[in-house]
Amino acid sequence: MNSSRQKLLPFFTFITGLLCPCAGRAAESASPILPAQLASRLATLQEDGSSYVRLRMQINGATQDTFQLQIKSRRTAGSSEIVYQVLWPVPQKGEAVLLRQTANHAPTGVTFNTKDGVRPLRDLKEPLLGSDLACADVIENFFAWKEQAILGGEDLAGVKCQILESKPGKGDHSIYGSVRSWIDAQRLVPMRVEKYSTSGQMVRRIDTTRVVTDGAKHIPADLVVHGQRGETSTVLAGSRIKHDVAYTNTDFSEDGLRELGAPHGGE
Repeated sequence: MNSSRQKLLPFFTFITGLLCPCAGRAAESASPILPAQLASRLATLQEDGSSYVRLRMQINGATQDTFQLQIKSRRTAGSSEIVYQVLWPVPQKGEAVLLRQTANHAPTGVTFNTKDGVRPLRDLKEPLLGSDLACADVIENFFAWKEQAILGGEDLAGVKCQILESKPGKGDHSIYGSVRSWIDAQRLVPMRVEKYSTSGQMVRRIDTTRVVTDGAKHIPADLVVHGQRGETSTVLAGSRIKHDVAYTNTDFSEDGLRELGAPHGGE
């Protein structure tokens, strides 16, 4: 395994739908890119097979709460399975969320804690482990939706971006009515993602605050999430990622939520 692939957490592995590894490459030509082409490249990058991630999540509000998480995922064009588990602090250790989605079906999920055991997620709008993310944010791949359009361009933090608007079409399932992404098309890095309700109200904004270079790849290293609550924000920073991890089906089962061990070689 190339150790350079384990250094940092690509952008949407934990947020995406936070959730897609958007380590980019330069645009292949100077000609304008079509919205379907841009979305397809980003969607394909999200379908990155099996991976293991260590992540720090800081929730800023009236108090500041910091969590260390591990994330196990299996993503293909036809299905996605993701497990988030709290490693620290001790009072929340073992809390977990399991999310699944297959093509043309709405995502489903369960949560686990040692007090209440396993319970179904009633609504994927529920906050992910108390953060400003919804559970839906880390499972859906909005770049794979059927309706994609480029709304224009805008400089964002000194970076020239194309604004890609994604809308769920027939057969797509989402808690959102549309998503707008400010894409640095030269590096294939989303610098900002805004998610809107069906009534057009902005529900959530995700900003990339730091991009690092790993060889020829450009990787968002730090993210800030602002949700509807307004008085809080969530900072996400990945510390390690391992690809091509050997998982079993138990890792993505209700029984597997009770196990905190990393996969072989995942530490």
